[in-house]
Amino acid sequence: MSDIAIQFNHVGKLYRLGRVGTGTFSHDLNRWWQTKILRREDPYLKIGETNDRAHKGNSDFVWALRDVSFDVKQGEVVGIIGKNGAGKSTLLKILSRITSPTTGEIRARGRIASLLEVGTGFHGEMTGRENIYMNGAILGMTRAEVTRKLDEIIDFAGVERYIDTPVKRYSSGMKIRLGFAVAAFLEPDILVVDEVLSVGDAEFKRKSIGKMQDISRDEGRTVLFVSHNMAAVRQLCQRGVVLKEGSVDFSGTTDDAIKYYLENHLEKTNELIKDNIDELAPFITVNKIEINGTDKTESTIAANQEYLDLSINGETTEPFVANIQLRFFNENHVAMATYSEGAYKGTMVAVNVGSFSISRKIHLPKYLSTGDYLLEFEINRRKQQGITRFLWAKRCAKVHVEGSFEPFCRPLSARWDGFLGL
Repeated sequence: MSDIAIQFNHVGKLYRLGRVGTGTFSHDLNRWWQTKILRREDPYLKIGETNDRAHKGNSDFVWALRDVSFDVKQGEVVGIIGKNGAGKSTLLKILSRITSPTTGEIRARGRIASLLEVGTGFHGEMTGRENIYMNGAILGMTRAEVTRKLDEIIDFAGVERYIDTPVKRYSSGMKIRLGFAVAAFLEPDILVVDEVLSVGDAEFKRKSIGKMQDISRDEGRTVLFVSHNMAAVRQLCQRGVVLKEGSVDFSGTTDDAIKYYLENHLEKTNELIKDNIDELAPFITVNKIEINGTDKTESTIAANQEYLDLSINGETTEPFVANIQLRFFNENHVAMATYSEGAYKGTMVAVNVGSFSISRKIHLPKYLSTGDYLLEFEINRRKQQGITRFLWAKRCAKVHVEGSFEPFCRPLSARWDGFLGL
């Protein structure tokens, strides 16, 4: 149809494992004899296995992609989602004609500009300016057309001081900046962007997302975007395609695709939060701790989530009055935020002898940055002589925050229901 920009028709890519050049001549000869002379099906297509990188398998042939079919409309922004090894980059390499498919075909209308890895399309010995003209020529543009775009490219990339320096002396971030600017401003009909934007800083990521939105919305161009950053996918893409072991596992709206991926593809652990308690008063027994609606140690905070549920059930043989505290740490174990009713609101919990159940709805701040965070849970009481801990779980759980691009360390006042950013 006229509004279809890209058609993936039963695309498959078969790879042979092991060292290149070892035992391949006999395979190639057999394949040629079977397919060209006898007109039979390729014998190695049948023995290929799915690309499960965690297990050795029984075959030297694996399918990086298998029977992938979907269409992308002109002006549509589609996010390709999946775990490492799902086939996302392979699919984009076939679309960019870096490699060819083993089965099926891809039909694309118009010029394709790709940014698949750091330094894509650059010659290290050539200057940044020379590489811009070279990439324009590859896309079929005249020198005059590239010259009209030159100042915009240099300004967007922010590398004016180094534009006449050989690219081999650029940092990874500078190469990504210039590479994206070249791909975006030289007016391709289809822009293909892999995970490479993760190399850039937060400011450049925002600029890049905004530029890709302008390309699709204002200029009617098509964008294929691969990222593990679910917040970026949600912000940019209109539709999502989830790949699993080389095949399409789900296709739908961005929100539905992200929800499906988070619920079905992330590896969850069955470990319980209550099993990660480091210190516990001898008169307390804990039956269950739930954070974010689960008693398991891994969960996800959605980008639009307002509250984080916290609850603890157990028994005590002595009464106590305590403060409920929850701390957020980044993966480098740096404290990023804390929730403490007693410290910030003066709210204490009085627990009587017998069974008890404590529940809290923690009002999350408006801005949460995406990433993985470790949680510390504590029930304590502050006195003049120090802190008495009734329960302390130093690293009891991990949450993946979809979040936004704003920093998590923004100062927050105590009016945030006891939640404070550090």
